[in-house]
Formats: sequence, C-alpha cells, structure tokens
Amino acid sequence: MKKKYFIAVLILLVIFLCIQAIRPQLTNPPATAEIVVPDNVKSILVKSCYDCHSNQTNLRWYDEVNPAYWQVVKDVREGRKVLNFSEWQKMPKPDQQAKLWEALNQVVAGAMPLPSYTAVHSSAKLSEEDINVLKQFLLSKVKPLNYNASTDSAASAQFTKWGADSLKIKSVPVALNGIAFIPEYKNWQVVSASERFDNGTMRLILGNPIAIKAIREHKISPWPQGATFAKVAFAQNKGKDGIVSSGEFKQVEFMIKDADKYASTKGWGFARFKTTKMVPYGKTAMFATECINCHRPEEKTDFVFTQPIKLNQ
Repeated sequence: MKKKYFIAVLILLVIFLCIQAIRPQLTNPPATAEIVVPDNVKSILVKSCYDCHSNQTNLRWYDEVNPAYWQVVKDVREGRKVLNFSEWQKMPKPDQQAKLWEALNQVVAGAMPLPSYTAVHSSAKLSEEDINVLKQFLLSKVKPLNYNASTDSAASAQFTKWGADSLKIKSVPVALNGIAFIPEYKNWQVVSASERFDNGTMRLILGNPIAIKAIREHKISPWPQGATFAKVAFAQNKGKDGIVSSGEFKQVEFMIKDADKYASTKGWGFARFKTTKMVPYGKTAMFATECINCHRPEEKTDFVFTQPIKLNQ
C-alpha cells in the first residue's frame, strides 16, 4: 500500500515538474502613454490594478508556478485588452472618462480587483478610503452643470423637429454585429430611469412586452429569452430657473436576451445607435465585448444594471 502511495506521489511530482516547462510568454512592453493622475490615486491603481491592467505586471514567485502561471497570463492578457493604464493617453478624453466610470463601478460592485486575485494578493484589496479617493478623483473630472443658452436652444430646436416628425430615419440602421435598430421601442413601457454624473446624461430604460411580463411575474432572474431593453440617453439640461431636465437626444442602446445566439456575451446582444441619425456604434463587431465588460459586475442580476422600480402597494 505504501509503495502504491509512493508511486502515485512520484507520478504527480513528475507531472508537476514537467508542466513547469510549458510557459506562455508574458512581457512588459514600455509604457508609452501612461495615465497621469495625482500620486494618491496612482498609488491605489498600482497597488490594486497594475498587475493585470498595465505593462508593469509584477509577478511574485508564486505567480510563476504552473498551473497558477497559466491563469495569471490569461488574466493579464485579458486585463490589458479591456483596460491598460500604460496606454491610457491613446484613448480620447471622453473614453478615458467613461473607462474611469466603468472601473469605479466594478470596484464598488466588488468585481474588481478579482476576488480570486485578492485571495492570494491580499495587499491589492481596496479599503473604503481607497474607494473614496477614486470617487473623489472621478468627481473632480466632472464639469459642473450650469445654464447654457446654446445647449438649451439646441434642445428646444431638436424637440421642435421631433414634434414635426422631421427626424424620422429613412432606413433602418444595423449595428456591426447584425442587430438592427428597433423603432418599436418608443411604444415600450418604462422600467426605470438613471443618470450618469460623469458624462452629464439622464437615461430612460424601457422594456418590451416580454420584459414587462417577466417583471410582473417576478421572473427576472434570469431574464427570459426575448426580453429586450432600450436605454434612451439625453443630455442633462439646466434651465435658467435651475431645474434640470432632459436636453438633446444622445443615443439609444438595446440589450437583447438570447442565451444561445449571444452566448459569448453572457446571453445578451448589444447595439447602440447615436444621435438623431441613429449612427451604429463601434468600429468592429467586437464592440459588444466592451458592453458586456461594463455589465460583468451585475452577474447576480443577469448582467442587467437597472432593476425595475418597486412601488409600495
């Protein structure tokens, strides 16, 4: 019996030693466009984010032991694709702002840093103070909303055109992933409303009949096949009286549940159409990866950010 046990342990040891030779390459290219932020923000990013989201990955000895090393390489490669602080300056300013907002959302939701990462790298855990520093930094990047005569006038002009039915599109646009614009969304029921303080927009979330039926029957975890949401975004407009209302139309986004068709994006198809001309968003069909990455922290709610408003009976 002892001999069999010894042989089994020996085989496992040989396998363990052999797999150490299988080492995918992981390099640290020069940081040519690194993010520039205050020192207190930078130290938090370096501590908790840089190993996966920069070209300055710091591998500890235990990261370099297979099979852990394989997972580390996978995480770093995926992390750099989604967000790379070493190439931050290559992004347009609005995209930088949006990435900061997305990153903060993931941190607040507890999705980042990855729990599997902090379980081994405990120093990467973020404290409440760290999160507050990140929040305050993001808030410092937001311009205060003031009355602006030109934007107020533009919103009024757009509303007039909409009332005259002169903004109607001539043909149905199609996103690069094949999802067509859904004109019927204007007849859907309201699910909820939200706002983005970082980019000064307010949003109305509408649901198609399948989604509304699921809400009424409390069957939204997961959402049923065919459930579809439209998120309509308007600029926030501050009037002379100080009241903030919806300004110019910015875009409409669709989120369509089809577990088979959109398996690579967690069962949801995404499309976004911008401006009143309904210009499809994205440079390639892979833009949907960007969408689901933003929604990943909401896995417990089937990747849906906005939950139906609950009214007291």
